Amino acid sequence: MNEIFNQKKVLLVDDDDSIRWVLNETLTDLGLHVTQASNADDALKFLQSSQFDLLISDVRMPGTSGIQLLEHCKQYFPKLPVIIMTAHSDLDSAVTAYTKGAFEYLPKPFELDEVNEIVERALMPKKQEQKTEQKTIKNKFSIIGEAPAMQNLYRAIGRLSTSHVSVLIKGESGTGKELVAHALHQHSPRSNKPFIALNMAAIPKDLIESELFGHEKGSFTGAFARYLGRFEQADQGTLFLDEIGDMPLETQTRLLRVLSEGTFYRLGSNQPISVNVRIIAATHQNLLDKVNNGEFRDDLYHRLNVIPLELPPLRERADDIPLLAHFFLSKISEEIDEAIIQISDGAIQQMKKFDWPGNVRQLENTCRWLSVMANSQYITPADLPQELSNIKMKEQQWQKSLTNQLKNRFSDGDKNILISIQHEIEQLLIQVALEISAGKKAEAASYLGWGRNTLTRKQKI
Repeated sequence: MNEIFNQKKVLLVDDDDSIRWVLNETLTDLGLHVTQASNADDALKFLQSSQFDLLISDVRMPGTSGIQLLEHCKQYFPKLPVIIMTAHSDLDSAVTAYTKGAFEYLPKPFELDEVNEIVERALMPKKQEQKTEQKTIKNKFSIIGEAPAMQNLYRAIGRLSTSHVSVLIKGESGTGKELVAHALHQHSPRSNKPFIALNMAAIPKDLIESELFGHEKGSFTGAFARYLGRFEQADQGTLFLDEIGDMPLETQTRLLRVLSEGTFYRLGSNQPISVNVRIIAATHQNLLDKVNNGEFRDDLYHRLNVIPLELPPLRERADDIPLLAHFFLSKISEEIDEAIIQISDGAIQQMKKFDWPGNVRQLENTCRWLSVMANSQYITPADLPQELSNIKMKEQQWQKSLTNQLKNRFSDGDKNILISIQHEIEQLLIQVALEISAGKKAEAASYLGWGRNTLTRKQKI
């Protein structure tokens, strides 16, 4: 038995009997004393009559909600850690849970290993209590997805909702980096201040410093008036620097000085200007490679990379494609004031097999293409663009290559092909799953449809 769990009492609240049964068995096996409630009103009665070390609650229940229960606990039992569970996982629910004071946010379905790890952290002796600012959240920027990688993203945005720390968003082009930057700003203490964006790749190099720091009238040819740069425009708010990897080295030096000192000079001026700006940067490039190649300052990289967020490419969360496609088609139908186009299951399956090199942006453009070019209001595989129709041909190419390899191995007298191929494929799948989950075994196992223990066991084979 873990010493952390010895004699600890947990109040478990969920209107789903099966969820309560599974968690009760799991928590009891850890040595915890579990009290169950099927609704928040009963939980409130237990809280008034007994002392607990941890509360685990669902969000949506008849009567009082889990969020209302959380608010009550934060007011009357501020030291009680609360874990919020929900089957309706999205950015708003994650951020709301954290900003209302939840210790952790747990989307359903969950791995029991993950539950154990979160419960252990919640029951760890606290060195310092952290106060959480309460505020009303209204999400104006739609981030859609239910994949494990997206759940991790929602959690990260929730945890950052009371922070001013710098964030570096990494991901391929079209994955929605600016959307995430908007969400980080919207769910931050600076939400009522400016959000200013600047794409480094879209600005001529000789104008970048003027765009960032501004200039005085006459400071260079064409400077006909004073211009307030993006730093001044974003004062007290957020400055989003997209494609930061394309920033020239000399500008990197000036940016680092501003981040260190909080002051800068407009071009053509000797008067220092002080600003308070949160920096969110984004890149599709490997900045560490650029650092090693002398193309990006090491000290600036570490200054920006305080909190890294990795956005998954669309091909690694293909199960989100139906949700995204429906969202885009609904949005387009409102724009053109026509009925929403429906997509057949066959067309969805075809779309899920595609690699989507342009990621979510390409999917949105495809939906716009379909809204114009489709023969009817019901999309079939035959209606899809040409590049999506060639997937089977690509699949046949790798299958043909594998077939040739198998023939050669059979010809060489290999009698263990089945066992060796199965092992090689499993190890490759494990390697890829761990890579896209940043080494998190529970998440990697969920990609493969295994439990964490199964993944660990197969790694050792």
